[in-house]
Amino acid sequence: MNTKSHTEINQDQFKSFTQLPTDTPVVMMNLLKFKMEVSETEMTGVEAYKNYMKAAMPFFQKANAEVLYMGKPQSMLIGPEDEMLWDKVLLIKYHSIADFLNMIQAEGYPAHLRTQALEDSRLIHCV
Repeated sequence: MNTKSHTEINQDQFKSFTQLPTDTPVVMMNLLKFKMEVSETEMTGVEAYKNYMKAAMPFFQKANAEVLYMGKPQSMLIGPEDEMLWDKVLLIKYHSIADFLNMIQAEGYPAHLRTQALEDSRLIHCV
């Protein structure tokens, strides 16, 4: 099992992503594993992520983003039995890559709150 944690953008992958046509619609799949405790706040990762979502909501609204799904995986039907299930799966639809890029690069976007809350994550660009 891979023990490396991924909570921040990989700059090489991000650079490739920014080269795509910016008018393309996109769905971003978030796989989230929360920290048991966030040392900076003494909250659980779940609580801290709720704070991130609350702080990020105005940015989502300005980007016309639509939360398609947010839920907890229950069981592995296809795949290794011992593979970790993520704590949450979140699917967010953006009308364009430009909307997503503008949102995450906007002044005040609370990316640090997301990073604080997570032990590990994946952000997967889907079309």
